[in-house]
Amino acid sequence: MSKENELDEVERYILNTIKDVNFGSVEVTIHNSRIVQVEKSEKRRFETRQPA
Repeated sequence: MSKENELDEVERYILNTIKDVNFGSVEVTIHNSRIVQVEKSEKRRFETRQPA
């Protein structure tokens, strides 16, 4: 694999985080052209059952 095709640690982390979220968002914060923070927000919904 060539050097330009290899992913660095931050890129791998972002891709893995995206794969991990079923319903939600991944926010990447950038300062001075550098990634400084990654936040994951995930929604989970549950069916409510009516009493019998």
